[in-house]
This record gives sequence, structure tokens and C-alpha cells, in this order.
Amino acid sequence: MKIRILALFAVLMMGAALPAFAQGTAREPSVADEMAIQSLLTGNPVHGRITIPDQRAANLIQPQGREWREFHNVTLAWVGGIAVVGMLAILTVFRMVRGRIPIEGGRSGRTIQRFNVFERGNHWMVASCFIILALSGLNLTFGRHVLLPLVGPVAFTEISHWGKMAHNFLAFPFTLGLVFMLLLWIKDNIPNGTDIRWLKAGGGLVGHGEPESGRFNAGQKGIFWITVLGGAAVAVSGYMLVFPFFFTDIQGMQLSHIVHSIIAVLMIAVMVAHIYIGTVGMDGAVEAMTTGQVDLNWAKQHHNLWVEEEMAKGRGAAPPASAKAAGAD
Repeated sequence: MKIRILALFAVLMMGAALPAFAQGTAREPSVADEMAIQSLLTGNPVHGRITIPDQRAANLIQPQGREWREFHNVTLAWVGGIAVVGMLAILTVFRMVRGRIPIEGGRSGRTIQRFNVFERGNHWMVASCFIILALSGLNLTFGRHVLLPLVGPVAFTEISHWGKMAHNFLAFPFTLGLVFMLLLWIKDNIPNGTDIRWLKAGGGLVGHGEPESGRFNAGQKGIFWITVLGGAAVAVSGYMLVFPFFFTDIQGMQLSHIVHSIIAVLMIAVMVAHIYIGTVGMDGAVEAMTTGQVDLNWAKQHHNLWVEEEMAKGRGAAPPASAKAAGAD
């Protein structure tokens, strides 16, 4: 009986001693642990110790990455969707209300040169690069939700891979084209008083009558500066992503991506309007960038001051091809 009582007493004593033993053997938080916790609480990166040469790998936790992920997955999708879809909706309503802008008085049959072959070639180089850059960039944001369900994972992987390759390499001719565009057209895109009057009159897009304008009207000047300045911002921020860690650290690249993507989707929305007006939205406009020759009545309607300048320089309108053939006989 005494033995049983002693055994029970020993068990009770051991049970009472276990919590104290556990507390005594538990590891106290080290200074490194405290610093890591403090870094997380204050939003600072948590660094570790490594033995490999690339010290960037010591960045274990970078809290700003969560903010960047939230921007890419949520904010950018909303901004891009509203900008592009919103512009398409505006153009649809405009088309239904205004229709296609005609040439007042019809075509004259006489043409005047608007752009030479180098200007047109550079324009199409920039335009083709921009379209591919825009589509491949939109795929990075919306492709997983829009394109992947339509084509499947295998095709989507191939499209995304080659799209990303094109996105990286076409940035160089796109930038070169922007430089040429700036040099070719900056003298004709300086804002002046005529642009204010053009804007007050609605640019001929609303109401009746076309306000006076030179070689480029206020709307086209706006497109020019959006293309040059916005394109420069997109190019610089894009190169920081193409060459990671060459210009800046991870936080700088995240900021570059935010700037790059926001400006890019806004430029895409603006260029959708530019493409519409320059093709199906206005009769006679597309020929300026295809043949380089525009109908004289179109030029007088939309750029009368420029026509007067060209006439004064002796660069008059060419007669129709049929008239040339008849004269040859």
C-alpha cells in the first residue's frame, strides 16, 4: 500500500514539474528574430545571410511585393479595362451619332502630298511595333482570364512566350521610331493660338463647319505629344525591366512596372481613338499614311492653312491621273 502511495505521489510531482521544465527549455527569441519581426511590422525587407556571390538573394521577404501584386492583379486590371473598353464605348456612341465624317463637296480628283515616303515608313514602323507591344502587354494583364480559357494552356503558353520575346525586342525599333518622329514633326506640333480656336470649335467633330488649322490640328498635336512623351516614359521604364537590377533594385523595378503599365494602357486607349479617326471614322484620312497623297478638298476642309502654305511654296495639287494620261496623248 505504501509503495502505491509513493508511486502516485511521484507521478503527481512529475506532472506538476512538466510546465516549468517546458518553460525552462523553450528557446528565447534571438536578436535576429526580434529584428525580423520588427522589419515585418514596419514594412521593411527581411534579409538573411548567404554565401553565394549574388547578395540580392539575401532578400528573404520584401513586403512591398504584396502591394505590387495587388496593383498588378486588381488596380491595373480595373484601370486598363475602364480605359480601353470605355474608349471603345465612346467611339461606338460617336459613330452612331456622328457617323463617318465625309469630305465636304466630295472628292475633287486632285491630290496634294501630305507625307513623304520616309515619314510614312517611320509612322508604320512605330505603329506596327506599338500594336504588337500593346497586344503582348495586354496579354500579360488580361490573358490568363480572357485568352487562356479560349485557346487552352498549351497555346496560351506559346503565345505568351513569343509575345514576351517580341515585347522585349520590339522596344528598340519603337524607341528609334519615336526619335525620328520627334525630329520630323516637332516643328509642326508646337501649340499656338489656332489650336485654342480649334478646340473651342470642337475640332469639327461636333456641330457643323471645320475650324482653321495648319499641317496638324490641336487633336493631332495632342496625339503627337502623347506618343512622344508617353512613349519615352514607357520606353525608359520598360528598359529598367528588360535589364533587371542594372539600373535599380527590386523596389525600383516594381515602381517602373507601375509607371510602365499605367501609361501604356492609357496610351492604348488614346491610340484606339486615333486609329478609328484615321481609318473608318473619316473619309479620305487613311490615304495620308498609305499613298501620302490626300484629296485637295479633304486637305482644305481639315488643314486649310497648311494648304495655303503649300500653295505659296509652289507645291500645288496634282491633277487627277486621268487628266495626266489625257495630257500625255
